[in-house]
Amino acid sequence: MTVFLVLAAALTLAVLAVLLRPLWRDARGVALGIGVVVLASTALLYRIVGTPPALDAANLKAPETLGDAIAQLEAELQRHPEQAEGWRLLGQALQRENQPAKARDAYAKAAKLAPDDAAIATEAAQARALADDKRLFDADAVALLQRALKSEPDNQRARWFLGIAQRQAGDNAAAAATWEPLLAQVDAATAASLRKEIDNARTAAGMEPLPETAPVVANANALQVRVALDPDFAARVRLRGDASVFVIARAPDGPPMPVAAEKRSVSELPFTAVLDDGDSPMPTRKLSQLREVELVARLSTSGDAMKRDGDIESRPVRVSLPAKAPVELVIGAE
Repeated sequence: MTVFLVLAAALTLAVLAVLLRPLWRDARGVALGIGVVVLASTALLYRIVGTPPALDAANLKAPETLGDAIAQLEAELQRHPEQAEGWRLLGQALQRENQPAKARDAYAKAAKLAPDDAAIATEAAQARALADDKRLFDADAVALLQRALKSEPDNQRARWFLGIAQRQAGDNAAAAATWEPLLAQVDAATAASLRKEIDNARTAAGMEPLPETAPVVANANALQVRVALDPDFAARVRLRGDASVFVIARAPDGPPMPVAAEKRSVSELPFTAVLDDGDSPMPTRKLSQLREVELVARLSTSGDAMKRDGDIESRPVRVSLPAKAPVELVIGAE
């Protein structure tokens, strides 16, 4: 058991940065996410490498480095090459070790073993681009992305990467058409950035930019929150340019853990944030499950989501869901 835990921990810690990197948002609920990923990756390695007796110290030396852990996983996969998730985990670890070509090959085996797994196909396509000197998606990568979208049309990463591949190939109209469905799936801030990319692609294709539309609201309980600094407060306080603003929704009279949160830069003030289920740090506790929330905006010089001494908060505002109008939060008001 000890050897297994060492091997699992070594590889798990190595790939955490890859596994927790979101496509669309800043990291949310990192502490909880790490725990979930550690458990999932440990369970995965248990299935791949075998039961603790199969890892008896007499047969397998505990890895002392990440390279040792990868070598042992490679050896196990040579003996049991039918494990798609094993090749996937190996690919993630090899990417972390800056071995893009070997990561590409590991992912290719995972994708072949799991042809209907959209996530694996998407990661395999990305691995091919990362292994290319010019970071280009080749024909095989495009085929993987198309396969991913065929089995999972709402896969955001696959759709985003396919649009990039089309832009690289000069098919700008196709890229714009590929990206447009994402506007209804992402938060308002991401949608604004995405619209610029779509308009750039449309312009390159000789097309008009998209018409202006109202902010996209992802679900009925999504909240539009307008955040601003109190003018008197702003006049007497010099704010650091790297300070952060957290927009937080939490259960009234409940635990301090937010049910939705979004991080912005102080340089964006004033801004409008849209909080929805995608901003929840806990998959089992979502904004759409509540009938009332308490909203607060926090100015943080540390950039830490946890409240620290010196942080400045707006007055909390209670809102019934679904909200009929944007909520105003003012930081620094007396």
